[in-house]
Amino acid sequence: MRISAKVAVVTGGARGIGRAIAERLAEEGLTVAIADRSIEEAIETAAAIGGKAFAVPLDVTDQASIDAMVAAVVEKAGRIDVLVNNAGLFDMLPLMDVTRESYHRVFSVNVEGLLFTLQTVARQMIAQGEGGRIINLASQAGRRGEPLVSVYCASKAAVISLTQSAGLALAKHRINVNAIAPGVIDTPMYDYVDSLCAKYMNIPIGENKRQVSAGVPYGRMGKPEEIASMAAFLVSDDAGYVLAQTLGVDGGNWMA
Repeated sequence: MRISAKVAVVTGGARGIGRAIAERLAEEGLTVAIADRSIEEAIETAAAIGGKAFAVPLDVTDQASIDAMVAAVVEKAGRIDVLVNNAGLFDMLPLMDVTRESYHRVFSVNVEGLLFTLQTVARQMIAQGEGGRIINLASQAGRRGEPLVSVYCASKAAVISLTQSAGLALAKHRINVNAIAPGVIDTPMYDYVDSLCAKYMNIPIGENKRQVSAGVPYGRMGKPEEIASMAAFLVSDDAGYVLAQTLGVDGGNWMA
């Protein structure tokens, strides 16, 4: 792909979808900062990627940590051209069991953390004066409610809305903000989802994965690398006129 961007930050980049995106952007020639709360895993991932990848600690619920991450990346790589807002939490609870604590736990990462990471990195991009690309990780769960996943669904719906607002607000700075809405992707995180489904739906471990795989029109769960391919497109010069959109990568589960 034609990619002019030079330096990318991937939050939650040590594993799963975030790692796949970091690997793909590194393959495309970008310097990639693996920003993760688990600095040990981030270091391991950066070492596995090699090249100009490096690790930096990040807790998106802490503004001082966000500020320090941006400063560290700029000090080491000189600039930030791309932000992939991938850090996120999943939770499952029956609606009547949701607590203020469980609500704040999810929203503090998926919405508040995403927003203020976006804001801080956008300030750096504006100061650089050369535009940039911001990709938020939404979900097909943000397109519809689910009885056992009300808070997570609401948080991802907020990501879709924030993507639209930020895209319009930052367009004058030539910062393209878009989102990716993955469907059911086969990652360690989905193994956790499967275990919660087993608990709350009284089904065997693995049964939810079997059911969702069968229910996808394409006939299988998605792969992290397929999300990474969409991220690479959105970073590329070919996506220069794509703005404030949420693009589904879900095997036909949701038709927007």
